[in-house]
Amino acid sequence: MKRHLGHDLLTLAGMPALTLLVYYLWVCVEFHQGRLVLPSADDLARIPAPTLESVSIFAFWLVFQALLQIFAPGKWQEGQPLADGTRLRYRMNGWTSFCVSIGLFYLAVVLQWIPRSLLYEHFGALLTTANLFAYAFSLLLYLSERKERRTGRFSCDYFLGVTLNPRLGNFDWKFFLESRPGLIGWVLINFSLAAEQQIRNDGVLTTPMCLVFAFQFLYVADYFWHEEAILTTWDIRHENLGWMLVWGNLVWVPFTFTLQAYYLVSHTHELPWWGTAGLVGLNLLGYVIFRGANWQKHQFRKNPEAPIWGRKPKFIRTQHGSLLLTSGWWGIARHMNYLGDLLMGLAWCLPCLFERPLPYFYFVYFLTLLLLRQRRDHEACREKYGQDWDAYCGKVRWRIVPYVY
Repeated sequence: MKRHLGHDLLTLAGMPALTLLVYYLWVCVEFHQGRLVLPSADDLARIPAPTLESVSIFAFWLVFQALLQIFAPGKWQEGQPLADGTRLRYRMNGWTSFCVSIGLFYLAVVLQWIPRSLLYEHFGALLTTANLFAYAFSLLLYLSERKERRTGRFSCDYFLGVTLNPRLGNFDWKFFLESRPGLIGWVLINFSLAAEQQIRNDGVLTTPMCLVFAFQFLYVADYFWHEEAILTTWDIRHENLGWMLVWGNLVWVPFTFTLQAYYLVSHTHELPWWGTAGLVGLNLLGYVIFRGANWQKHQFRKNPEAPIWGRKPKFIRTQHGSLLLTSGWWGIARHMNYLGDLLMGLAWCLPCLFERPLPYFYFVYFLTLLLLRQRRDHEACREKYGQDWDAYCGKVRWRIVPYVY
């Protein structure tokens, strides 16, 4: 009972703390030139209320993305088997939706239907609007009639969710919120931030801004190009849809992952050619490792006989029947995909140089997250697979970074 009470109090305190953290980062970069400051009463007063414009933009964006998911062309793909052996069907039209969204936004800017810095101008109000929607929608999910794995404790059920696959007909809310509004919104916010820098800088776009925009654009575009891989991820297969996923995808991703571009709006330095080349190489190295490792795991789950690097894959068959891959990237380290992700994240931060620590928030946060996740996964697998897991760790010694960790 005491353990549950402590967990509930931590959860109830954690949600507003994370919400305030996003506002704090925005206040620092918008009003303090990226300095980490002790929040004052004036800073709290800067938290904006939603506006008619922000509500209209956010509502249009959600509806537009939902319509694209429903009607945009794309093949149907079955997900992983559920507990009862059935499979849900998903329409794989993320790439089409991504291209249509980017193209129409650009067209609207060219035709001067909207200002090119629109999302920068309404960033604060949009942040509040997205927060209010995330909290309200999470409550609606909690109150829904379909209850799965419900603990009976409000804080836990509200935070983690009560339904694994909430659907309206064939429209899957978790699949939708996992990527469409937040990831595509991240790219468009970056576009507006780059436009704002260009406006302030007499029409000049700096190399650091171009690098950050290009690196993150590649990351999101790659996600949608390989969209079917999401069906084998932990979130889709095992996580209920609650505040954690709703808020994380609608608020955390688009309003903190844009921090480097936001910082560069008012920090208009340049880079030497060798620095630019080095950052491009670092990002591409991370991308090759990240995409290669994730795609190998996805293909192996679909077909354990599919060749990896031109050879028949090696694996350990556990007593549970599960297969632990020990070939390709997964024979070098147990989470080479994490290493690729971290290299890309570092490449996103380095263009901001070292005047302020704020642009490195993403890398520090992501490093902490992945280390904790790796530790959690290791303990869960050790408990599940026992001696089979020890044998796997004997074959694949390194956790994330070969010869280091």
